Amino acid sequence: MIKILPVNKIKEADEYTIENEPIASIDLMERASKRLAEWIDLNIKTERKVNIVSGPGNNGGDGLALARKLSDQDYAVSVFLVNPKGNLSEDNKKNYDRLKGYKDVLLTEIKEQKDIPEIKPDEVYIDAIFGSGLDREVKGLMADVINRLNDSNAEVISIDAPSGLFIDRSNANNKGAIIKATHTLTFQFPKLAFMFSDNSIYTGSWETIPINLHPDFIEHVDTNHYFLESADIKKVIKGRKKFSHKGNFGHALLVAGKYSAMGASVLAARSCLRTGAGLLTCHVPGWGYNIIQNTVPEALTSIDESNQSFTQVPELGHYQAIGIGPGIGTAKKTQDALKLLIQNASIPLLFDADAINILGENKTWISFVPKNSIFTPHPKEFERMAGKSSDDFERLENQRQFSIKHGVYVVLKGAHTSVSCPDGVVYFNSTGNPGMATAGSGDVLTGVILGLISQNYTPRDACIIGVYLHGLAGDDAAGKQGWESLIASDIITHLGKAYNQLKT
Repeated sequence: MIKILPVNKIKEADEYTIENEPIASIDLMERASKRLAEWIDLNIKTERKVNIVSGPGNNGGDGLALARKLSDQDYAVSVFLVNPKGNLSEDNKKNYDRLKGYKDVLLTEIKEQKDIPEIKPDEVYIDAIFGSGLDREVKGLMADVINRLNDSNAEVISIDAPSGLFIDRSNANNKGAIIKATHTLTFQFPKLAFMFSDNSIYTGSWETIPINLHPDFIEHVDTNHYFLESADIKKVIKGRKKFSHKGNFGHALLVAGKYSAMGASVLAARSCLRTGAGLLTCHVPGWGYNIIQNTVPEALTSIDESNQSFTQVPELGHYQAIGIGPGIGTAKKTQDALKLLIQNASIPLLFDADAINILGENKTWISFVPKNSIFTPHPKEFERMAGKSSDDFERLENQRQFSIKHGVYVVLKGAHTSVSCPDGVVYFNSTGNPGMATAGSGDVLTGVILGLISQNYTPRDACIIGVYLHGLAGDDAAGKQGWESLIASDIITHLGKAYNQLKT
């Protein structure tokens, strides 16, 4: 998995590499620009003109070095150096001097507003103004340049980070100018700000560009934040032996559904079985018996004494995993039954949807939830349990503290679903797509994680495998259906293909 580091640690990684590889800082910049040029060569046709907008610091130096590389690759390149104070960093100055030898590259300095060129929407612009180290709002001439780029509708590619974007703190109150990039090519490590929806209008699509920072530093540097990759999931997925039987893969209990909301139970049940649970019992109100029997014939059924909703805790002794919440509603008798379930459970529980909403109304019950239980809220559901947050960064910290305080796992659903653990570590998911923002997708995720727990995966592994597998199945489904036409059942249909991808 890829570590997500704060800016100060990234700077230390650069310094460690320079000292211990060893490599001169100007040569490390050369390496980074080479990787950028390789990406551009693969993604931008040479017929399109490329304009590099550089600042006076080292991010600008990356841009100047990139200009030489692109010129060597037969791109038509212009450079606009935004330098109102006439000061350049040492490595920027070296690249400035090198670039002056390239007669085919037009180099123009922008020292005041009248120097800002016309931004042509059919050309490509590389944002190399500030990068990820910025700690102040962008004002003045730099802001004028950024605003001109944003207003142009031109394709903008940011180097390392969109200029003006804070990386390690919220941008909710950032009143300065921020580049709205089409693409962001970030060096070596994803940035924490990239994980949050509030910043997607600035980052556009983003990719991590490796620049071979020293592996010893990367291995030993501490962080609480990780970005999941397929290799991480492949390491922890279990195989099956020839003489395995259903008893080897656990018996799960799913408490889900009420009158008028049995679809959630069906989706969670089908995904639980598709994920590999050996046996599944669905506890449903009497009204839902025929629905489960007809739509999920592979499941066993436990029938509540109520025809309408969940009001009765079944015998729990022979289950390896218990999940509750999809479609159960929040009626008083259902709340009482959930409290009784918490009191009688001897294993960690999986809470979703209405089970979380009930706990949000009865916060004192959370302290009695078995340790290592799992919560799978969307942001509003999490807010009901843990209180409001002013921005994405504060919500992330609230999520971490909730996991630490209660000894539980929180799977906070979103574009980069975050899994917080009792030790304070957070994993961000890398799979999934906007088509999965559809009714029932969360119920499918509940079933996936429940199916993994039943197979004796640890809660941590069940969460990180679950979110990755769920997102990967969604990506496969979107490849066939498209984002707009994707429905939750499509995710279940593609779970097998996703599993197979992780076994190769």
